[in-house]
Parts: sequence; C-alpha cells; structure tokens
Amino acid sequence: MLDSSVCVSGVTVVIQKPPVATVRTGESVTMDCNSAVDGPRIYKQIPGGVPQFVLNFYHSWSTPKFGSGFSAPKFTASHQSNSDYRWSISNVEEGDSAVYYCATWDSSVSEWVSQ
Repeated sequence: MLDSSVCVSGVTVVIQKPPVATVRTGESVTMDCNSAVDGPRIYKQIPGGVPQFVLNFYHSWSTPKFGSGFSAPKFTASHQSNSDYRWSISNVEEGDSAVYYCATWDSSVSEWVSQ
C-alpha cells in the first residue's frame, strides 16, 4: 500500500498510512503516523472546510490531548515507538467522513506541516 508523506528540506518528516480508508457505519478505522518529530497532531478536514484539530499525542503522554468536540473512547491514540503512532476512530458515523491527516512541527518554519 502507498504511503502519504511530506518532505521538509529534503527530509521526510511524516508518513501516514493507509492514504485512504473506507469503512462502513459502526466499524472502526485505524491509521498509522510515522513522525520524525515527537508529538504529531491529527486534523480532520471536510472538503471546502477549515482543518479541525482532533488530537495531539506525545510519546511520554499516557493519553492524548483532544480538540474541541473530539474525545475518547471514540478517538484513541497510542505509540509503538518514539516515532510510530497509531490512532483510531471507533463506531464510525456518517459525520466522521472527512480527510484526516497527520501533521508534525517543523521548527525551521515554526509551523505544523503535513502532506
């Protein structure tokens, strides 16, 4: 399966997979984010809309920080290593349909970057 990735100054800083996931109502979906920087953020964006902050998770945290309107147990996150993160949406509803993407902090431009 193809990965979605972003490069900054020629260095890959975040890889997200799978690039596309299709699930039925009531099912769960899990996505992986490999980040060169600890603490990636997940955003939700409906086409034509502004990105919404879903969650932020650092390797040292026991639970993620959620954006407004997002919470556990529907949204969860875990880490497999300092750079490998996994996050899930359970009991998917029609309103969950959107583009979700992983972003990481790029100190060279002082902003969050994504693919």
